[in-house]
Amino acid sequence: MQANLEGLDGMSTTAPQTSVAALHNSTVAQQQPARFKSPRKENRAHFVAAHVAVLLGVHALALLSFVPWLFSWSGLIACLVGIYAFGVMGINIGFHRLLTHRSFECSKWVEHALALLGICCLQGAPSRWVALHRIHHQYSDSEEDPHTPLVSFLWAHFEWIMTEDKNRYWLMTYDKYAPDMIRDKFYLAMDRKGLWFFVYVLHAAAFFVVGFTGGWLLPGGSLAQAVQLGSSWLVWGVLARTVLVWHFTWSVNSLTHMTGYRNYETNDESKNNWFVALMSHGEGWHNNHHADPRSAAAGHRWWELDVSYLIIRVLGSMKLVSGIVPVRTKVANRYGPDAKRQAKKEVSETMIAGSTLSPCGMDDAGDVRQSRAA
Repeated sequence: MQANLEGLDGMSTTAPQTSVAALHNSTVAQQQPARFKSPRKENRAHFVAAHVAVLLGVHALALLSFVPWLFSWSGLIACLVGIYAFGVMGINIGFHRLLTHRSFECSKWVEHALALLGICCLQGAPSRWVALHRIHHQYSDSEEDPHTPLVSFLWAHFEWIMTEDKNRYWLMTYDKYAPDMIRDKFYLAMDRKGLWFFVYVLHAAAFFVVGFTGGWLLPGGSLAQAVQLGSSWLVWGVLARTVLVWHFTWSVNSLTHMTGYRNYETNDESKNNWFVALMSHGEGWHNNHHADPRSAAAGHRWWELDVSYLIIRVLGSMKLVSGIVPVRTKVANRYGPDAKRQAKKEVSETMIAGSTLSPCGMDDAGDVRQSRAA
């Protein structure tokens, strides 16, 4: 589009003008986050045969749950109970809110018990899980983020798990991101000696034994019934449950950085996703979590149900945990004309007030630094 400009000397001149469409497209482009190339295609990461075999193998074995002979109501109940016992208690509360962010305090025996429950979800050694999640918080949705969906949905959801970063040296990574973990002999043994994998295998065997014993002791029980019920408990209570908890966890990495709403203007693409929050029992309120990582509660509005936090409160009432970290940020009114400015102001004020977070999601003067001096 051109506009005629009348000069002082009576001569007309023309000046190029940017079209409204071009301005709009430019604004949209600026608002869109940058996309990253796959670390595999850039030769920064490579597939690890053992990781691929375990991930695909467990998925394949979990498909046995569709075999009618392997179904039992008790096996299904074992699966559902296991989602809470191992997924919620072990991963959400143990690995995530306790070990990664130190959202509450507890005795060592409670901490190690929660960690053992998390290990039974086959998501790696606790030290590795914690280090990777702390890296995610420091570099969220940048190229250094281990599982940003800005590469692709599949990368964020599970492909990154099957690969290893060629430039990551785990000794240095642990020293920087998980010094509190490697100072604990329990976690050190789980990682260095590979005991975490044997814990998973032993717990799987225990499920089979319990089911087998139950089938044998039932009225009129037989060896065939014992094998059937034991196999059902193994398939439903361990394999199917493991895959379900995997995808609940992976959805937080992928879907909550892709779709949902935001209570806070964080410097990443984190969002609150109600579907993921329901599946993962509170972990899906991810934008809230990124705005205040150390808070024990991920749900910040009254209707943002956070089952994991409710369980932490129950544990507190039982005197098993203490020092539960409250929400330290204010939810902005995102429906007013100054919503974005208000959100930035409140988060900034919170950080200035003393809540500035380290790469570990802890206070800069908090637990990790103290553990180095211990």
